[in-house]
Amino acid sequence: MTNTWFEVKVKYMKVAESGREQMVNEAFLFDAVSFTDAETLAIRRLQEMVKGGEFSINNINKSRISEVFASEDGEFYFEAKVSLVTIDEAAGKERKVTIYYLLLADNIDEAKKKLDEELSYLVIPYTVVQLKQSNICDVFPYFE
Repeated sequence: MTNTWFEVKVKYMKVAESGREQMVNEAFLFDAVSFTDAETLAIRRLQEMVKGGEFSINNINKSRISEVFASEDGEFYFEAKVSLVTIDEAAGKERKVTIYYLLLADNIDEAKKKLDEELSYLVIPYTVVQLKQSNICDVFPYFE
């Protein structure tokens, strides 16, 4: 079963490392079956996370992320754009497929290494077109 990921942008009051409260806009990734489900999951999760429980959901978009590689270690999420060349046997032509992945790492070099490890099962060649730090703060799979 493939996951459908929704990016939920939320505005809320957050306590900074300095101890001061400040208004922040952050993006979270939720595995959900619909926009309504993503909103419901976000509300439930954010009520637990946000001090005082006051927040506003500014935007919900279907994400282009196909797969999130689960990992406990790493400080930042990185988004990888990977290009694969497949053969369409019916038409007899090559077809280029672009897939987006999200993974957790401490830096870009570690992210590239982890991506290569995760994609080592592929028997067809792939090209990492882009690897960049994502604005996603946290990921919430449907089943943990």
